[in-house]
Amino acid sequence: MPDRKSAAPSRRGSRDSDNGRRRARRSPNPRLGIRAPELQRFGSLRLLPIALSAEARQESCQLLNEILADSTILYALYKKHHWLVAGPTFYQLHLLFDKHAEEQLELIDLLAERVQSLGGIAVGDPRHAAELTTIDRAPNGAEEVAAMIDRTLEAHETIIEKVRDAIEKTEKSRDMGSNDLLMGDVLRRHELQVWFLAEHIVDVPLTEA
Repeated sequence: MPDRKSAAPSRRGSRDSDNGRRRARRSPNPRLGIRAPELQRFGSLRLLPIALSAEARQESCQLLNEILADSTILYALYKKHHWLVAGPTFYQLHLLFDKHAEEQLELIDLLAERVQSLGGIAVGDPRHAAELTTIDRAPNGAEEVAAMIDRTLEAHETIIEKVRDAIEKTEKSRDMGSNDLLMGDVLRRHELQVWFLAEHIVDVPLTEA
């Protein structure tokens, strides 16, 4: 009959061996090349208990994503103009374009988070945004300042039209969260930026001293 005391070290030895193998499999290197199926496809909805119908949430996500895609392009347009602007008004417009870009980036974040809070998937890749946007593509090179501003004003108007349409639709669907975001943050910010831009291309001569 085997001695129980002599068998105990054998079990401990087995556990020590297993622990050693697990430690041997660990590595300080990152696990690269990881790929997995999508958890949620773009255009689909998760079930969230927010007392808003799936139809209303689906419509709002589509509207918000269209505005989000255009806003992503407008942000990039502002950064491009920030870098390439030249001429007597360089300093003022260099700063203004960058300020507007940062404000658009804040709106992009708010729009994307609203889509997610409705159970949707926000447009997150600039390449995806480029596929969805209806804003005309700017040339790759530099433009005159007046052309830069006019192009940007057109982009703003494209977005504002969609925002006004979305405000009406979200009010009808009782999606007051999206409605408040669009009216209180997005629309008013765009209108203010349009004002600041448009004043730079008013043809008013300086008063002679």
